[in-house]
Amino acid sequence: MRKNIHCAAVFSDHCVLQRKKEIRVWGTASHGTEIEVVLNGAAAKTVARGSSWEVTLPAMEAGGPYVLEVVSEGKVYQHFEDVMIGEVWLAGGQSNMEYMLKQDADGAAALARMADSDVRYYQVQQVPFIDDYFYRVEQENHWMLPDDEEKDTWSAVGFYFAERLAKELEVTVGIIGCNWGGTSASAWQDKDSILSHEDTKIYWEEYEKLLETQNPSEYEKERIAYFDYQADWQPRMDAYYAANPTSTWEEALAAVGEAKWPGPMGPKHEFRPAGLYECMLQRVVPYTLGGVIYYQGESDDHRPEAYYNLFGSMISVWRREFRDAELPFLCVQLPIHHYDGDTVMDKWCAIREAQMRLHREGVVTGIAVALECGEYNNIHPVHKTEVARRLAIQALYHVFGIGSEEEVYGPIFRTLAVNGSELLVSFYHAEHGFTVKGKEIKNFEVAGPDGKFVPAKAEVRGSSVVLSSETVSVPVAARYMWIDYAEVTLFGANGLPVAPFITLPQ
Repeated sequence: MRKNIHCAAVFSDHCVLQRKKEIRVWGTASHGTEIEVVLNGAAAKTVARGSSWEVTLPAMEAGGPYVLEVVSEGKVYQHFEDVMIGEVWLAGGQSNMEYMLKQDADGAAALARMADSDVRYYQVQQVPFIDDYFYRVEQENHWMLPDDEEKDTWSAVGFYFAERLAKELEVTVGIIGCNWGGTSASAWQDKDSILSHEDTKIYWEEYEKLLETQNPSEYEKERIAYFDYQADWQPRMDAYYAANPTSTWEEALAAVGEAKWPGPMGPKHEFRPAGLYECMLQRVVPYTLGGVIYYQGESDDHRPEAYYNLFGSMISVWRREFRDAELPFLCVQLPIHHYDGDTVMDKWCAIREAQMRLHREGVVTGIAVALECGEYNNIHPVHKTEVARRLAIQALYHVFGIGSEEEVYGPIFRTLAVNGSELLVSFYHAEHGFTVKGKEIKNFEVAGPDGKFVPAKAEVRGSSVVLSSETVSVPVAARYMWIDYAEVTLFGANGLPVAPFITLPQ
């Protein structure tokens, strides 16, 4: 009788396993089944408990291709070929990480050279709740090679990042895509973590209140009606924009009809708190990783003051779930962005500040300051190569010791000193000075004891910037680029932008 032995779906032909760390392999089997996993001359044994099993193989150097086998009582039950030992990074976040190569402005060139890259890709299935369909989709999942028919659907940021690492490190790099457009950081962590902070528990409390008043059968009807509507609306909207690429969103809606995305919230919605933690992240833990790259924050701009705790707790959850307290975690600091007609201009500022604060505190290992990489009226900038490059040089420096601080960082706020009617702002990573793009430095502000910020004149002096304003005789606080979208004019000598910052009145 054939035993019901299966590895987790993330193990398949062509998979990449992490070098220089113990390799965890797990799956399902009948209780009491003896399991042996063999790879590259090493073996590990266990006995299934309940319906699950897990083994740990010793750390290995980069190499391959190898065969990974799952054996029971001398019989091979699973056999995976072309397995490589290299670097494995998870690409997490929302739509700007999900953004596909076929959508990217440089995607055609990337796809043309892709076959020569040493990069592989696994996309965690985007099914928002667990049922029979979920398991069918998961079982069809597999690691993809650079000549796969679906290679144009790979994360653009993920591929460009991996391509750079593969060249620099001369190893195979595998990317696990675990992302979904429009998602809050609350979707990617468990209930207890969401409830652990006063300013984040509202994410769960609002959802719980909704469920208490929701009629399950009516909810199902609303879901079906929404999907029927979208099946008709989305093709018409795509066709409209193809014919009218310069139209505003309001003009498109007037022509095509109301946008009902993201549909009715409920227990089957991908945006529900803890939902993708369960349906996506949990499907690939505890896969051994080299690190995480993460691009998200846009969908939490309605509660920017909570993002520091929300994002910080999510990172802690991921390190716990992947059983690696030191797991390198790199994030993209949100770029400039503003929708035409939006009257609020500072929704992303506190999110950027939270991302930088977590980096300075060591929670976020590396940060790609991507300030000027955004676009007006487009939340999905079409050029992802530079964002990925900045993530890659952060990884190479922080994780692999390649490069230097002066190469991978632009200027970051250091100290503020009051000198009469002037403020002297000093920066880390500005030893070689600054580069000004445009006629003048813009978007510095100062405030007096009343805390009201006004535009400031900015002058570079060596590795510092001097600020002043005719309307503030005693400045005590400063901020830079405290606005969602504006011209970026100040860069480090290495071409990387000065990071936004804010100080409180002293």
